Amino acid sequence: MEFTAAQIASFINGKILGDENASITGVSPIENAQNGQLSFVSQEKFAEFISLSEASVIIVSGKFVKEENYKPTLIVVEDAYLAFQVLMNLYQQMREEKKSGIEQPSTIADSATIGENVYVGAHSYISDKSKIGNGTQIFPQVYIGKNVKIGENSIIYSGARIYDYCVIGDNCIIHSNTVVGSDGFGFQPTKDGYQKIPQLGNVVIENNVEIGSNCSIDRGTIGSTVIGEGTKIDNLIQIAHNVKIGKNNVIAAQAGIAGSTVIGDWNMIGGQTGVAGHLKIGNQIRVQAQSGINRDVQDGETLFGTPAFNAGDYRRSYVLFRKFPEIVERINNLEKNSKENTNE
Repeated sequence: MEFTAAQIASFINGKILGDENASITGVSPIENAQNGQLSFVSQEKFAEFISLSEASVIIVSGKFVKEENYKPTLIVVEDAYLAFQVLMNLYQQMREEKKSGIEQPSTIADSATIGENVYVGAHSYISDKSKIGNGTQIFPQVYIGKNVKIGENSIIYSGARIYDYCVIGDNCIIHSNTVVGSDGFGFQPTKDGYQKIPQLGNVVIENNVEIGSNCSIDRGTIGSTVIGEGTKIDNLIQIAHNVKIGKNNVIAAQAGIAGSTVIGDWNMIGGQTGVAGHLKIGNQIRVQAQSGINRDVQDGETLFGTPAFNAGDYRRSYVLFRKFPEIVERINNLEKNSKENTNE
């Protein structure tokens, strides 16, 4: 596809500096952009590329524009990063035609309910009494269990597995090979070994949730495991039975949340974070990568370390930790000198 600077500016309400007829046929990071490509500058460290880049058109945050004449055509906006996201969303919509219809071979139970303009890809299986809302897209090789409810305009990518009785809201995205509703890790030790505890609950995923690939979200033992509205979950994440996650959280890859923990709203949890079970995590908390949380967390805390504590305190402590051998040696020398002085 080819677009002019004028067309692009109209999509993002930008001001043009330069040739409004400059055209682009692709996008590129600003460091590598060439003639015919679009890029953006939203950070100070890339501002020098406004003058140096070979890009034909650059979207620029207004605070970085220092001159009137640049070689590339500039589209000036308040926040170039957000404006670029708007364009990428529009481009994705243009590029990806929404499918509809039922491909064969696929299996849909007679008791299942399929809404209007639904797409079901080949080799997918939809079980008894499941309900699929209008406009939802189910890609090939998806399994949907009994009594599952999926809302409108959601996307279930190839290889995902949705177990019995789970509920998925509107405008959700579940990426390939994720499992929703597998058994929670519940076993009772006995003299003969571990007795499996039946997992009779389900998973409820509210509206506008996105779940990455290769995630496992366990059903509740009784009751529901809940993923709140607007939450975004990265790849390779384990969420155990009866966890409750609130609204608009972001959780990065390889995190694990143990059973029955309750997480509030608007939290940011870094990659490879581990959260112990039966905890209460508040709102607007930031957890840095590879942290281990083993206590309740109050609203607004920023955590780091294992076990995690205040990130600022952790960094100050780490400076001392790195010097610990030197500190011990100094203490030993002081004790030695003190003893020698005493003996004298």
